[in-house]
Amino acid sequence: MKFFHSLPTVGLLLAPCASAITVAEITGNKYLSPLSRSTFTNLTGLVTAKGPNGLWIRSTRPDDNEQTSESVYLFSRTVGANLTAGDIIKLDGSVTEYRSSNVYLYLTEVIPRNVQLVSKGNPVTPVVLGARTSGIIGNKDVSPPTEQYSGLDNGDVFGFPNNVSRISQVNPQLDPARYGMDFWESLSGELVTISGVTALGRPANTFGDQWVYGNWSVTGKNSRGGLTVTDRDSNPETIIVGSPLDGTRNPNTTKLGDSLTDITGIVQYNFGFYSILPLTAPSVQSSQSPALPPPATIKSKGRCNALSVADYNIENFTPGNSRIPLVVEHIATYLGAPSIVFLQEIQDDSGATNNGVVDANLTLSGLTQALQTRTGIPYDFVDVDPVNNADGGQPGGNIRNAYLFNPKEVRLYKPNPGSSTDANAVLPGPTLRFNPGRIDAPPVFTSSRKPLVAQWETLDGKGNFFTVNVHWTSKGGSTSLQGDPRPPVNGGIENRNAQANVTGSFIAQILAQDKNAAVIAAGDFNEFATVEPLERFVQISGLQDLDVVSDTPVVERYTYTFGSSQQQLDHMYVSPSVAKHVGKKDFEHVHVNTWAAEENVASDHDPTVASLNVCKR
Repeated sequence: MKFFHSLPTVGLLLAPCASAITVAEITGNKYLSPLSRSTFTNLTGLVTAKGPNGLWIRSTRPDDNEQTSESVYLFSRTVGANLTAGDIIKLDGSVTEYRSSNVYLYLTEVIPRNVQLVSKGNPVTPVVLGARTSGIIGNKDVSPPTEQYSGLDNGDVFGFPNNVSRISQVNPQLDPARYGMDFWESLSGELVTISGVTALGRPANTFGDQWVYGNWSVTGKNSRGGLTVTDRDSNPETIIVGSPLDGTRNPNTTKLGDSLTDITGIVQYNFGFYSILPLTAPSVQSSQSPALPPPATIKSKGRCNALSVADYNIENFTPGNSRIPLVVEHIATYLGAPSIVFLQEIQDDSGATNNGVVDANLTLSGLTQALQTRTGIPYDFVDVDPVNNADGGQPGGNIRNAYLFNPKEVRLYKPNPGSSTDANAVLPGPTLRFNPGRIDAPPVFTSSRKPLVAQWETLDGKGNFFTVNVHWTSKGGSTSLQGDPRPPVNGGIENRNAQANVTGSFIAQILAQDKNAAVIAAGDFNEFATVEPLERFVQISGLQDLDVVSDTPVVERYTYTFGSSQQQLDHMYVSPSVAKHVGKKDFEHVHVNTWAAEENVASDHDPTVASLNVCKR
């Protein structure tokens, strides 16, 4: 993370001067300093680290209050020129609060003046996280809480409605033993050491910023060493490693579960997140083995009682894509050449060139031809072209949902394809007005992918089933989990709630006519299973979550890495008649991308595969 600063915009009107104060009196026991917009004299502190635009000092008179930070940032590009870590200084100054965005928290800063050197060569001992201090900054337990972010979230960081309060307005008293954000705020500016460092995925950006956790208790730990989002818990015990203060660069080859060398640095709020700014860059010590997961054990048998069905968001897939070999390998080997593959993010034949092209025949035929070369299976595909630039995604890309299928095992039942402007409907039978066709209910799906619905039969005539291929509105516009709005803004949730109503109601119409109908809904729902849109979808549709039905361990339910956590945006739901035949070995998430090194990544999503019984009841 690039660490820079501009002139503060808060704190220009100064209150009366405070004399002979401590750092803890400046930082206070809340998010905003009680001395903001005040001047002071005679503050003494130990220099613990220097950055490009200032330095950090620790109190020489720590209190024993776990709510107050004993360190603070001095913002000045000149005052630290002749100072080094280990110097004790005395200074006057003013207290200000700074942030670069109104959805971020404020950072308490000191603007120093009249800086005097008191002594040099004093010991600088970092606070070891995951242990109890013994006088360095008082007597504190410095292990982060593992479940809740803020008391303003009312117990659920994913709660809806969002943004019902703001930390900057409420300025709550810190409770660092209970809330993760309060914990990191109580250490703001502090020099700390993280030992037993585990990387939570590939670097978050080109600067090599890296989410990690250390040698302390965690929740949601999966078998790869990552931390999975679970109900109401998005892992506040994690922290992001920012740009090293000495100008070295963080490793850019980290992967999920890698072990890193110990990190010593400054806890600082930057660009929406609490980070540690290392004194020098860490290095990778070891990586998890094997590098990739084994192929799924599920294999297509081509029978109605063991039909292999997969789902895969292949991320802005275009003709001639350099990732075709990887995607083909994933489908052919790791998913076992399924009978049907639900695909999302298929771009048109000109990719992201905004030229009015909407057809994706070249995109999809290139993939099916490569699959046939690899497997010998003459895969076919179906999709419905969208209206140009009407379904979101990259401008000009016209992403859409599509199906790949093995025509030796399944076929469309009485095909009657709809167009981009034809809204599908359930007819008596049940059957579909258009097969395949799209569910559309403006404005619910404006600038969003319309679910692609199809009805199929197995070639032996013994199986008949419906599929609903989903890619709901993205989370674009969300705010940081460690930001000012509480609960954080979950971008697009209102649209996803409406899409859950429409998609769920369509499926419910099928089951209302035939309670034994085989229905499979899968895709990128852009939401977690325990958050309102998907809870609503399950209730309305009558479908069951295959993760629950197959008893997949909660911490292994992930298809995506974002920020500090592994999470599940991609799901597969089935009707009760299908669910009752599903066993523990009939459903697998295959982590070919979340585990992979950058050069082996085909998509930002992992695929999923299931063996399902769709025989007629």
